[in-house]
Amino acid sequence: MTAPGDDGAGRGGDTGDGGARARAKRETSAGGVVYRVATGPEGAPQPLFLLIRDSYRNWGFPKGHLEDGERPADAAVREVAEETGVATLDLRGEIATIDWYFRFRGRLIHKVCYFFLMETPAAETCPQRAEGITACRWAPYEEAVRLVSYANARQVLRRAHEMVSAGEVTPS
Repeated sequence: MTAPGDDGAGRGGDTGDGGARARAKRETSAGGVVYRVATGPEGAPQPLFLLIRDSYRNWGFPKGHLEDGERPADAAVREVAEETGVATLDLRGEIATIDWYFRFRGRLIHKVCYFFLMETPAAETCPQRAEGITACRWAPYEEAVRLVSYANARQVLRRAHEMVSAGEVTPS
């Protein structure tokens, strides 16, 4: 999966950028799409998805850099717990790996992020304000897909929803 505007550079495509993408600094992150099952409007079980809002007012999912020697799944659980305050997290499977390019302080960065599906019984959250997380919000799928700010994150949410709806989750 690639971000909108990503033409697949780095996979053999000619981008006309003079090879700049080949020289991009690679950063690896991991994050999670967390859901909990609540009672829906008609009394039926309904999954709610946890979104975070960053300091730019964009809605997305908790994620962060892997520490030295850390596996992506372990980093995802750690980052979700740190950024949302949700400590009870059961890993349910890998959703997708996405990547995108961006510039930071004049340097081209190639970001690769592994996303995992996680379930929690917890409803209470605590946004990590020191990291720029301004809010956490539980939302049903239809609302969450409208709120998520980035197309590649919406694709991750769609896949997570498919996994939950189809019962494609593995107990931890």
